[in-house]
Formats: sequence, C-alpha cells, structure tokens
Amino acid sequence: MSGHSKWATTKHKKAAIDAKRGKLFAKLVKNIEVAARTGGPDPSGNPTLYDAIQKARKNSVPVDNIDRAVKRGGGVGGESVDYIEITYEAYGPAGVSILIECLTDNRNRSAADVKVAVTRNGGTMADVGSVSRIFDRKGVVEVAKSQGGKTLTEDDLLEATLDAGPEDVTDDGEVFKVISDPSVLVEVRKAVQAAGYDYESAEVQFMPQYGQAIDSVETAEKLFKLLDAIEDLDDVQNVYSNEDVPDEIGEQLAD
Repeated sequence: MSGHSKWATTKHKKAAIDAKRGKLFAKLVKNIEVAARTGGPDPSGNPTLYDAIQKARKNSVPVDNIDRAVKRGGGVGGESVDYIEITYEAYGPAGVSILIECLTDNRNRSAADVKVAVTRNGGTMADVGSVSRIFDRKGVVEVAKSQGGKTLTEDDLLEATLDAGPEDVTDDGEVFKVISDPSVLVEVRKAVQAAGYDYESAEVQFMPQYGQAIDSVETAEKLFKLLDAIEDLDDVQNVYSNEDVPDEIGEQLAD
C-alpha cells in the first residue's frame, strides 16, 4: 500500500504484515516465480529476480521456499508457473483512488473477488484509466535508517546515489525511499550497495501525483477496512492509494 501519510505507510502496513505473514510469504514467492520466468533463474543476470529474492529474505521467507520458487519460475525440474498480470481500479471513501495489481492463473476469479471486496466495503469499481492516470511508475529503493549502529540521513543517501540519477529521497518512518525513474532503478540500488548500505527492497511502484484528504477518523477507518479487504485477496500483489491522513487523525487511530 502506498499513500501520502507516514502513519498510513508504516503503522497500517506493519499491522497488515504482522497479521497476515502467511499471505505475505505467498505474494513474495509469486514475485520470485514471475521474475524467474521472465528473466531466467540466475539472479546474477536477472536484477528483478535478485531484488525479489532480497525482499523475500528481508521479510523472513524461508530459504527453501525461495529456492523452490526460483526453480518453478525458471522451469527447472519440470515445474512451471504461468500467471496473468491484471490491474483493477477503484475509488474508496472520500474519493481516494486505488490501484490494485493482481497476479493470477484465473482472470474471472480475480475480477469477481476484487469486485466483491471493493463493493462490500464501501468502495466502487472505476473505469479503466480513471485512476491510473494520477499514478506514475517510479523506481523505489527502500533503505533502513539504522545501518550497523549508524543512523542514515537523507543527505547520506543523496550523496551515495547522486551519479545514478535519483529524483528524490523521502522519509517513510523507519526507512528512507530513494525515488527514481524506473530505468535507473538497478543503478540506484547498486549505488546504495556500493556505499556499504543494506537495502530492504528495490522495485517499481506506482506513486500518486497528489493526495486525497481524509477529514475524519471514521472515514479513515472505513478506508483502511476496504484496503485490508483488498490486500487480503490471494490474487492481489500490490495495492496503491492516494489517501492523505493528517497526523492528528493518524494519532487517534493509533490510540
């Protein structure tokens, strides 16, 4: 999930991960399978697979699960996988725009499941293009602020990645996000590593061009209930949204 509130992108995401670790593992394994199928099973020659494995490791996916996913995706040992990538668009409470990325082996099932989750939780499905037009594809490298006893600053990361062409470094709670054009994502990630910093993930994400204001705790609760219901679907890989939750509302929700 990606929104315009530090509270929303840390507190809410952490709660979802803690409560649904098994589903998270399944989503990360799917990412590995698709990356291996698309670019081959050798991480040294497939940066997307390299980064998918890194993200899985950072989220404590067992090594055996990772290895099996690489083999399935690469067609090693007779196993193979074939997923369809589909994006759905929706609106939530207060007109929040929502992009829903799915990886599925059954298009009809995904469409039905997403529609039910959205409409039963106060959202509406949107026409193709009406939501996606306000999101931009960006390369995002997440780097933990705490690095071996040292606390990184935004300036540290800007200096380390400057030659790779980052667009911005943003503070996202416990991590910094180094934002770039997707075409230089790998170069930015390698620059982070060359500076001696560990990274949490490196992937292409959708980022909203502007935030949609949330004006009450009640509206925020309805929105996060909707987002949770969507994220809980087996075929859903990523959910992006453009809510802007004021700090005072975030604090009330946290309480």
